[in-house]
Amino acid sequence: MNPRYWFEKRTFHHRDFSNIAELVKLKKEKGHSLSVCLPTLNEAETVGQILRSIRRELIETHPLVDQLAIIDSRSTDGTVEIARAEGAEVYFDDEIMPEVGVESGKGEALWKSLYALEGDIIVWVDSDIKNFHPRFVYGVAGALIVYSDVNFVKGFYERPIQQGGKLVPSGGGRVTELTVRPMLNLFYPDLSYLIQPLSGEYGGRRSLLESVPFFTGYGVETGLVLDIYQKGGLEAFAQVDLEVRVHKNQSLESLSKMSFGIFKTLFKRLERDGKLKLLQELPEAYNMVSLADSGYGINSVPIKIVERPPIASVAEYRQKRGI
Repeated sequence: MNPRYWFEKRTFHHRDFSNIAELVKLKKEKGHSLSVCLPTLNEAETVGQILRSIRRELIETHPLVDQLAIIDSRSTDGTVEIARAEGAEVYFDDEIMPEVGVESGKGEALWKSLYALEGDIIVWVDSDIKNFHPRFVYGVAGALIVYSDVNFVKGFYERPIQQGGKLVPSGGGRVTELTVRPMLNLFYPDLSYLIQPLSGEYGGRRSLLESVPFFTGYGVETGLVLDIYQKGGLEAFAQVDLEVRVHKNQSLESLSKMSFGIFKTLFKRLERDGKLKLLQELPEAYNMVSLADSGYGINSVPIKIVERPPIASVAEYRQKRGI
C-alpha cells in the first residue's frame, strides 16, 4: 500500500468513534469481546481515576468493555488495592505462566497479559495519564471494531511538557522524535507515517498479538511495530488522534536509558531484516555519565532486553486457549 494513501485512509480522529452506543451494537453484531488492560507499577496517583472513568462510561453506561484488568509488577504504593476497589481484575506478571520464568519491564507485563485477558480485541492503556478520558479506549477500540481489515491501532496525541515550571502545549515525546522516528525514516520509511510509534495507548486483535514476539524492556513498542509490519505490512495498521495526553515527563537520564534499550531492539530487527550486519554482540550495560560534588563519574547500568516468543507457541497458553 502506498504510505501516503494509507495515511489519508487510516488516520482517524477519536470523534469518528464517539457514538459509543453504535460501537456496542456493532461489537455485538460482529461477535467481538473487548479487554482493556493497564500495566502498573506504583501508579496509585493516577490509576484510580483511569479505571473509574472506564468503568463508569464504558462498562456501566455503555457496555463496550467486557473485561477491565491491570497487570501489576508488584506495586508497593497501594496501586493494587485501588484497582480492586474500582472493580478491575488484578494479575501479577510474575505469577502468570511460571514455567517460562520471570523477566521485568513493561513488555513482559503486556506479553503475559495475553494469557490473563479473554477478549478477541485487546487495548492497552498506560496507567500514568493525568487527563484520562474514555476516548483513549473507544478511539483505539473503535477502529478495530468498525474496520475488519485493521489489525493493530496506535493512538497519537499532543504531549505537553513542563518547562520552567509551566506546562507548554507540546515538546513531549523526545525519544520518539530524537531516536525512533529518525531511525524509521532511514530504514523503514513506510513506518515514518506513524505519528507516534511509541505511544502507550494501542490495541490489536488477539489473533495477531499472539503471533508476534514481545521485547521485555524499553523496546516493546518498537518491536511490536516492526514485527507487525513484517507480518502484515502497513495495511495492518491504523492510527487515531486522541488529542492531548498529560503525564509526568521523565528525566533526561531516564530517557537516555530508554533510548539505549530501543536502539538495541532496532539493531536486532535491522539485522534480522537484512538491513545491516552486527559485527559484535550488543552490550548489556549502558555507561551513564553523572556529575556530583566530587566531579564527573561513570555509572554502568544494566539494561536487559529479552525477546519473548509469540505467546501462541507457549504450551501453557496453547492449553488455556485450546490451540
